[in-house]
Amino acid sequence: MTLESLIPHLDVAAHINVLLPDATPTALASALEVLAAQGYSRVVLPPLDPAATDAATLRRIFADRAVAPITIAGGQAGAADVSSADAAERAAGAALLRAVVDLTVELGGDQMNGVPYGPFGAPGGPTSPAAVERAAREVGAVADYAHDRGITMTFEVLNRYETSLLNTAAQALAFVELSGSANLSIHLDTFHMAIEEADIAAAVRLALPKLAYLELGQSGRGMLSTGAVDVADIVRSALDDGYAGRWGVEAFSRSVLPAPAADMLAIWRSPYDDGAELTADAMRVIQRGWTASTVGRRAQRLARSTSA
Repeated sequence: MTLESLIPHLDVAAHINVLLPDATPTALASALEVLAAQGYSRVVLPPLDPAATDAATLRRIFADRAVAPITIAGGQAGAADVSSADAAERAAGAALLRAVVDLTVELGGDQMNGVPYGPFGAPGGPTSPAAVERAAREVGAVADYAHDRGITMTFEVLNRYETSLLNTAAQALAFVELSGSANLSIHLDTFHMAIEEADIAAAVRLALPKLAYLELGQSGRGMLSTGAVDVADIVRSALDDGYAGRWGVEAFSRSVLPAPAADMLAIWRSPYDDGAELTADAMRVIQRGWTASTVGRRAQRLARSTSA
């Protein structure tokens, strides 16, 4: 019995931009075959325009390769912003989010990630408590809409350089409470947590009741096995604390991303050039964390006893 066969319960996604600049059908099909062979069960898509997406074609590609899509709701902007004091702008922002929920259904997915609560990018100052409350109410209503359609809605907690609205696990829990929704879930990312959290393991533990997606990203946006974040130990501690949700792998390189996306994400270097090598390395790191965890050790002992 191989190590890989012992961890089928770990539901792992990779962001498609680790491997590809965009999700064109031909390139996507080849990338999904690589990911499926490496043990990934899901792929995170870049923000898509629902009106311009051939959902039926993409759905067939995902189904044929048994890799399920996770959509992303891009940051709100301009006249469509759920945190705005203007009711029409809030309504427009919520409508955009519902459109991505509907696209997720059309693609055959069951999860929508993203930054649904306000603008993405360098903040011009702190976000007011009133704006946080407005965003929470609107996002909570969309989460209920998503739940009714079989979609889990999460929101990603970002670092201070990308938003001033939510930066920590504690703030995320407060946001869920403000939303009034029992269906809104949290998405934590170790890249952002390494900037904002004093103790990543403790932050994960705090968010566990509402945590549905734990994304693994390295400090330099490159290989998970190299950098300031001990990703394998985060996997171990999360499993030991009882985390049973989905996992994500995210990395960005200027040699892979289209220039506008690289500029938006402040990706000025190329920490890697081969996305398939990165996703293979990431899966090995996740396996090391699983092997060191209580659940992993228990499964290995059971496997040895049944094969004896």
